[in-house]
Amino acid sequence: MSHSLLVTLHLFAAILFVGTVFFEVLILEGIRKPLGREAMRNVELAIGRRARRIMPFAMIVLFGAGLGMAWQFREALAHPFASSFATLLWIKIILAFSVLGHFITAMTLSGTGKLKSRHFQIIHLSVFCHVILIVFLAKAMFYLHW
Repeated sequence: MSHSLLVTLHLFAAILFVGTVFFEVLILEGIRKPLGREAMRNVELAIGRRARRIMPFAMIVLFGAGLGMAWQFREALAHPFASSFATLLWIKIILAFSVLGHFITAMTLSGTGKLKSRHFQIIHLSVFCHVILIVFLAKAMFYLHW
C-alpha cells in the first residue's frame, strides 16, 4: 500500500479518535457538575455504547495504517538511538500502544458494566495527555534534530 494512502487513512482515523477524546475531556468534563451524577452517568453509558460500535474500527485503521507506515521506517526503527527521528518515532509508538491498552481496558470495563465515572475520567484524562504527546511527536519527528 502506498505511503500517501497509509498517511491519509492514519490521519482520518486519528482525527476520529483524537477528536472524540478531546470532546470527552474538554466538553463532557465541563458539563459534569451542571448535569448531575445521574444524568452524567446516562451520558457516559450512551457514549460508551456508541464508542463500542465505532472506535474498534477507528483503532484498527489507525493501528493498521500506523504499522504499515512503521514498516516503511523499519531500518530507522532497528536503531532507536541512531537518530532523533528514530527515537521520537519509538516514543510515539510506545505511547500509541499505551493508548491501545487504555482503550482495551475502557472497552472491557464498559462492556462488563464495571466502568465507573471515576474510571471514565481517569482513563480519558490519561489518553488525552497521551494523544497530545503523540500529535506533537508526529510533527516533531520531522522537525526536531539532535
